[in-house]
Amino acid sequence: MYELGVVYRNIERAHSETADGLAKFGSATVHEAMGRVGLLKPYMRPIYAGAQVSGTAVTVLLHPGDNWMMHVVAEQIRPGDIVVAACTAENTDGFFGDLLATSFKARGARALVIDAGCRDVKTLTEMGFPVWSRAISSKGTVKATLGSVNIPVVCAGALVHPGDVVVADDDGVVIVPRAMAKQTLEAAAAREANEGAKREKLASGVLGLDMYKMREPLEKAGLRYID
Repeated sequence: MYELGVVYRNIERAHSETADGLAKFGSATVHEAMGRVGLLKPYMRPIYAGAQVSGTAVTVLLHPGDNWMMHVVAEQIRPGDIVVAACTAENTDGFFGDLLATSFKARGARALVIDAGCRDVKTLTEMGFPVWSRAISSKGTVKATLGSVNIPVVCAGALVHPGDVVVADDDGVVIVPRAMAKQTLEAAAAREANEGAKREKLASGVLGLDMYKMREPLEKAGLRYID
């Protein structure tokens, strides 16, 4: 049950260096490093290609067709934050556009992740303000219903607490719980180093069949080669 009509102002965020460090590894590596959890549903897509960010979550709960709380959450943004917006019911209206993006950017927000609609995509792209959204829609919204800011929310199937780390790129969005951020950064770095060594072998012509020692189990499974 969501708590409505509240704004929590003094949230504890993941350490900024840890949050910042996760960006370079990307959502896929971080998702794997964390044990294949925390991934938002794949319908959440970036409005333009190439953005790769991480930051600390400031959460907002919206009601369908109502973006009032997007203006409320703007006040709680601190430099390095990513706004994560959930909706109380499935909705694809255009909650967010270039004016709100201007406000968010002035406060230091790095991106928006919204399980609803976004609009003004051309201008947002020109501004370099990335958004991951459920939909793109010109349909406007009203300002009439109280939601909440900085409460735990479920966004596109993932639980997000204020202060968690958000990692987002062309492959998707993953949430790293604040308490797991440091160990996830270490695990992601180790995974990236391991993948780098594998990449070098594959580039030299070594087959995955041999690198991963797949031939014997494939033979046991009944694979036959026919000339």
